[in-house]
Amino acid sequence: MKKAVLSFLSSLKLTISLLIIIAVASILGTVIPQQYDGGESFSHLSPGLVEALKSLQLFDMYHSAWFIILMGLLSLNLTVCSLNRFPGSWKLFRKIPSPDRDKPFENLSPDRVISIEKSPNEVIERVENLLHRRYKRVSRKDTANTTFFYGEKGAYSHFGVYIIHASILTVIAGAIIGSLLAFEGFVNLPEGESTNTVHLKRQKGIKKLDFTVRCDKFSIAYYDNGMPKEYRSNLSFLKNSHVIYQGPLLVNHPITVNGIRFYQASYGSIPGGQAYMTIKKGHEQGTTIKVKLKDSFSLKGNDATATIERIEENLMSMGPAVLINVQSPEGNMRFWVFKYIERIKEGIPGLFKKVPKFNPGLFKPYYFKLKKIESKYYTGLQLSRDPGVSIVAAGSFLIIIGFLITFFSSHKRFWVRVDEQEEKSRISIAASSNRDPVGLERETGNLVRHLKRMI
Repeated sequence: MKKAVLSFLSSLKLTISLLIIIAVASILGTVIPQQYDGGESFSHLSPGLVEALKSLQLFDMYHSAWFIILMGLLSLNLTVCSLNRFPGSWKLFRKIPSPDRDKPFENLSPDRVISIEKSPNEVIERVENLLHRRYKRVSRKDTANTTFFYGEKGAYSHFGVYIIHASILTVIAGAIIGSLLAFEGFVNLPEGESTNTVHLKRQKGIKKLDFTVRCDKFSIAYYDNGMPKEYRSNLSFLKNSHVIYQGPLLVNHPITVNGIRFYQASYGSIPGGQAYMTIKKGHEQGTTIKVKLKDSFSLKGNDATATIERIEENLMSMGPAVLINVQSPEGNMRFWVFKYIERIKEGIPGLFKKVPKFNPGLFKPYYFKLKKIESKYYTGLQLSRDPGVSIVAAGSFLIIIGFLITFFSSHKRFWVRVDEQEEKSRISIAASSNRDPVGLERETGNLVRHLKRMI
């Protein structure tokens, strides 16, 4: 039973089947939009079919449990296959054939035999020196009238397929780690403010960072036609109240802090938390004051206090407005003060009767007028963290090495025999290889030419 299971897990049929299933799934992941959020993309399909696709996790396929299981099965298949075959490859790598074998020299072509009128001792020394310079694990054996040599190169080529297997496993591991631990988020950070929480995209939640990011300054440069040319955020990253990194963030120039990469994505403006208001009492001349959000100020002669509770840049599409809460001995009174109240009154006759809270003179005898709201920019930051990226990169580098070794190298073995013939010498050269016969023929020819030149 154990052998049957191991045979199944290491079978080529399982590998091909898994690769086909993964290929089909990848096609589906390309055709079906991922991270589908219920928009209009599939409005032409029945709700039942959309729900079925959701239940199969086809809208988030690469993070689905079944896709991770497929990757796990492929990893197991490659692992078992490698473990089964590695001992044989190791044996071939370690094996050193005997130099005095006769079989390699059978049926040699004439161009692989060199006859020379020199003493064998001189020839043997030069042959041995040449082989040591060109090949690895050179061995020698002497008999009565013959000296044998053996040398090889490219023995590591037996391990190319295992490097490919290891690289695929590394890539799969990186992808799974990224699927489980990676996240993408965004945050709109007003100038001068800081935060340590971000909104997650895929997970649709909030994530707390182990450090704080602060926008020290936001600036925009414009072209002559008024279009934005460059916008940048000067950011500080703090941990335990200490700055761990500080620098500018620009478009296409991200910042990486603690493994999290920050991108400059957008910008905008928000009410800056300060309002300029003119306050008139009866027919007196008005006084302009600057008030911050949640700040209070006294109204002279009425023992009353007013507080700015809200500041809106465009309330109900009617322009800037502030919400004032007046506390007096008669009780509390809340009303809105619009900047363009006269224009609004013209557009809506009888406005104050319909909506008394829109009357800036509701608290008599005072009349409030909003002059302006100070706006400030916010920077839109996108951030992402994927601990699997470096692992996938390492796997990709390994797979290139594995392919180079597998397809562009071979284990070449060479036998050289020097025979003594009445003060003459005859050199015979034989070779074999596990692949690349053309390369073997070229290498053997080079060896013969070098021997002729040396001797």
